[in-house]
Amino acid sequence: MVKLAEWRGKEIFRTYGVPLPTGRVARSAEEAARIVAAQEVPLPCVIKAQVLAGGRGKGGAVRFASTVDEARAAAQAILALEFKGEKVREVLLESKLAIGRELYVSITLDRAGRIPILLTSAQGGVEIESVPDDAIVRQPIHPFVGLTGYEKRRAAGSLGVTGAVARSLGGLLDSLWKAFNEEDAELVEINPLAVVGDGVVALDAKVIIEDDAAFRHPEFAEVRDDRTPLEEIAREKEIAFVQLDGNIGVIANGAGLTMATLDVLQQFGGRPGVFLDLGGTDDPAKVTEAFLLMAQARPKAVFLNIFGGVTRCDTVAKGLVEALGKVPTSERFPLVARIRGNNEAEGIAILRSAGVVSNPDLKASAEAVVAAAGGPSPPGGAA
Repeated sequence: MVKLAEWRGKEIFRTYGVPLPTGRVARSAEEAARIVAAQEVPLPCVIKAQVLAGGRGKGGAVRFASTVDEARAAAQAILALEFKGEKVREVLLESKLAIGRELYVSITLDRAGRIPILLTSAQGGVEIESVPDDAIVRQPIHPFVGLTGYEKRRAAGSLGVTGAVARSLGGLLDSLWKAFNEEDAELVEINPLAVVGDGVVALDAKVIIEDDAAFRHPEFAEVRDDRTPLEEIAREKEIAFVQLDGNIGVIANGAGLTMATLDVLQQFGGRPGVFLDLGGTDDPAKVTEAFLLMAQARPKAVFLNIFGGVTRCDTVAKGLVEALGKVPTSERFPLVARIRGNNEAEGIAILRSAGVVSNPDLKASAEAVVAAAGGPSPPGGAA
């Protein structure tokens, strides 16, 4: 997925007619001061760090300014931050508005229903995950029919807006639906959506573009999201590779088995730190390349959990043994293997020849790798 910074998301929204505050991006304190001095953004204004992490307001990454000097100082302070591990390189300056209410709207994909869905809540301005489920109204959108008048009226009712504000909301939802479709988005979100006078204005913008449609959007080719350097390398090599905060590496094949493996490790107190989905590959060279990438993440232990359906157990084992031979002795880590299915016996024999024992029992294997990584984490804390 391609996650866009707020200012890029708002550029898309502006193209489709979503009402927005006057705003400009600055990459230095002096540039911020110049923008305000030239009245490109009127005072008073808000200055926001352009990072992908949430919670900017509570973390000091959103400030207000009433003068040019205050804007310069605020931008300088924000640009000096490293917010949740991300260096702040840009700030967005926007006019400060007289807000009546803060609401929430988004259009995203309901993967279970395989259909777009409109989400609305009268509790805007907070993380949607913290909003009670009964305070969120969900309306499936027929992909061929599109957003109907009835659905827009129901959205207005769920947000408690009427008259001119409801009409403004209807126009915004039309724009949001058009942006969602034409930009190949997984998510278009406005939180908060502000009631300002007789209309609504998007105070924030979160846009995620579907990765598989990235070739249709070369304008975002240079956009870096929250991928780590190793994740960037994996992406270039077309390897499904994700880094987390734990210390156990996971190699599995297929999204379902990979997710189930992470759950089992957590059940036994383990902390998955890197997971790598081999998918259906049975190319030893590809397995070697993927494993060596994982080795660069320096896990305390690695759990190999393979079900040989399309994937052959013996070819995965060959690639793994080849990769182990390329990892320096000083950087090696415990490896626990569980392989079942197509050419299982051959795969086990290959692993045993390299000193790796394969245990067919999932529970025993998970407990073994957790122990190898230093034991279960204490409840609520890191090991």
